[in-house]
Amino acid sequence: MGLSPRTAVFLRENGHDAAHLWEEGLSRIADEDVAQKAAREGRILVTFDLDFSRILALQRASTPSMILFRLQEFTTAQVNHMLARLLEQYEEDLAQGAIIVVDPDRVRTRRLPIW
Repeated sequence: MGLSPRTAVFLRENGHDAAHLWEEGLSRIADEDVAQKAAREGRILVTFDLDFSRILALQRASTPSMILFRLQEFTTAQVNHMLARLLEQYEEDLAQGAIIVVDPDRVRTRRLPIW
């Protein structure tokens, strides 16, 4: 959510099973439906939208894992580079259910569910 479709292409080119809602004609579905779709498909939700952490917390969900970018200035290339590193570095956390928050000066991780 909020990412360029080029990020999904980048991820697929690097061996990840990635999809972008825009590619699937679903760019206007409700955030709750996006979270349910990601959980159902075993995907990691990558977003700039703070609403998804609220949704996961309210649902006390253990999936989907999420990478939340909280950056003011970025390019698609910068996001792609950071995302590739995060997927490798936090692979175990993401596999078990986690939220990875990427701030301009740090990265935080929190296991799901959030109580």
